[in-house]
Amino acid sequence: MRVVVTGASGNVGTSLLRALAADPEIESVVGIARRRPKLEFAKTQWVTADVASADLVELFSGAAAVVHLAWLIQPTRDRELLWRVNVEGSTRVFRAVADAGVPALVHASSIGAYSPGPKDRRVDENWPTHGVRTNEYSQQKCEVERRLDHFEGEHPDVRVVRLRPTLIFKRESATEQRRLFAGPLLPGSLLRPGLIPFVPEIAGLTFQAVHSDDVGDAYRLAAVRDVRGAFNIAAEQPLDTTTIARLLEARTFRMSAQAARGLAALAWRARLIPVPSSWVDMGLAAPLLDTARAQDELAWIPRHTGEEAIAELLAGMREAAGLETPPLSPRTSGPARIREFATGLGKRP
Repeated sequence: MRVVVTGASGNVGTSLLRALAADPEIESVVGIARRRPKLEFAKTQWVTADVASADLVELFSGAAAVVHLAWLIQPTRDRELLWRVNVEGSTRVFRAVADAGVPALVHASSIGAYSPGPKDRRVDENWPTHGVRTNEYSQQKCEVERRLDHFEGEHPDVRVVRLRPTLIFKRESATEQRRLFAGPLLPGSLLRPGLIPFVPEIAGLTFQAVHSDDVGDAYRLAAVRDVRGAFNIAAEQPLDTTTIARLLEARTFRMSAQAARGLAALAWRARLIPVPSSWVDMGLAAPLLDTARAQDELAWIPRHTGEEAIAELLAGMREAAGLETPPLSPRTSGPARIREFATGLGKRP
């Protein structure tokens, strides 16, 4: 079985390549990335291509499944580029799957596609997918879901699966996630237990997390099993900022959601962080996910708790951990994170 993976060099992509390499059903993998990684995986051939412009039909030909992970978070200040890559690029992937005669398409959707939901119970895959109105990422995920609906209607012969994971962490993704969401001003050394005295306890900010390796295995299962439709992917236990405080051995103080959003908005306008305050909106609005369908039909069981995934992320940030791929490598930031400062927070990928 041959599998093609777009966005293969990122947080989830590298975990998926490991999972595919260990699966005896998989004979070969094509890992598509915009920049050629140095890291090698068993059974995997790297191909340099951009989903927004490359001839994808040729790359997909002969594949038993295409797993579409490619997505840009940055540059958040260049909305036109994000739309071209994320929305139009995804549409090009879908069309190429049909044109190349690939029998299965697995798409990386997100919890961000869901409409605001409850924090006191879990929702299944039938929860509305209208997203969070103020958040660009969320609205683009919704738009791609609508286009995928249209694709499914036109191509019922293609087995279409969409996964909707919650927050995804692993140690080796720490540099990338610090760069994408916190920016160069966060010192990793500050994240050692006992150094930060207080962490805000933000009202209403309850969430789930999941380890990247568990998500990679979910995509593997979706590619090889005869399943269709949407699947929620999350570790079971709900978390909040008190979880982070406990891991950092810090005390908490109460902060309203309005105050948290206001502080994030000030930092965004001052160009101190690379993401806008609408990401706080999405965190507050995202529902808790019921993963029963993934457990029953994919036979997917996470091996890590959400707290373990966050603990790995914090450890990775302290160590400036990464992998030898352009998205994950600490060298991408340059000495003293100079490249991040030079290119502007939220202005370039």
